[in-house]
Parts: sequence; structure tokens; C-alpha cells
Amino acid sequence: MGENFMVDIGGPFTALLPMLSFEGATRRNRPNLKAGDVVCARVVGAPRDMEPQLSCVDALGRGAGYGHLKEGVVVTVSTAMARAMLGSPPPAVLTALGASLQFEVAVGMNGRVWVCGASTNATILVANAITSSEFLTPTQQNTLVSRLVAQVQ
Repeated sequence: MGENFMVDIGGPFTALLPMLSFEGATRRNRPNLKAGDVVCARVVGAPRDMEPQLSCVDALGRGAGYGHLKEGVVVTVSTAMARAMLGSPPPAVLTALGASLQFEVAVGMNGRVWVCGASTNATILVANAITSSEFLTPTQQNTLVSRLVAQVQ
């Protein structure tokens, strides 16, 4: 077992995530990640011809929302949609979903979106709404969400 995790970030290279770059990690207290686990991390460095290096702590050494994301599901959207989801104001689909459901999202600049709802049905509904709403107008997004929520309730 090496000192780094290999992470698929959707680019030409896999990224390196050192085991000690988690909040509270030491040589004796290492994170327990398995193949296929999802992490929220930031890019620390991206040399031109080498693997990018990731970290699950901020510049001050705190977790700040980074780390292992348990449960939930990951969907892929375009980077334009990811930027819109990170922007202010949020897209109409997130506003409409937030008015009727409880859920969490973590949006990556690489277009990967982690979704975790209060229930499995809520998680699937939110993931489907996000992926389906990319090319819709705000009015169409609100209509889509109201129809999906009505089907579940």
C-alpha cells in the first residue's frame, strides 16, 4: 500500500491524493478509503506533464467541507453547468428543489456533482432533475421539478 490514493478526476491523468492530506490524518490514523469511494478535494498543484496533486484540507489545515463523501450518488454534467451551479444566483432547478426537498450537493469544477438526499427517492429525484435541466430555461426547470416532486409525493 502506497502513500497516495489515485483519484479519477475526469482528466488525461489520474490525480494523487496523499494519505496525510486529510484533516487529522497521521501515520497511525490514516483515512479508510476503498476503491470507488468519493472524495471532495481541491487541486494543490498541476504540473504540466505529471499527475495533479489533491488535498482534502484548506490552506489552514482544516477540513472545510473537503474529505470522504459517504452515501449519495455522483452524476456528471458539463463544466458550464457546474460553473452555473457554483455561481450566484443558483440555477432555478436548485432553488425549486430546495423549496420542496432536503438534500446536499457538492459540485466540482470538473463537472462531477455529488448528490445526497434525505431518502433514496429524494437522491434519485435530485440527480435526475439536475442532469435533465441543463439545457432548459428557468421556467422549464421549475416545471420539471414540480412534475418530478408531484410523482414522488
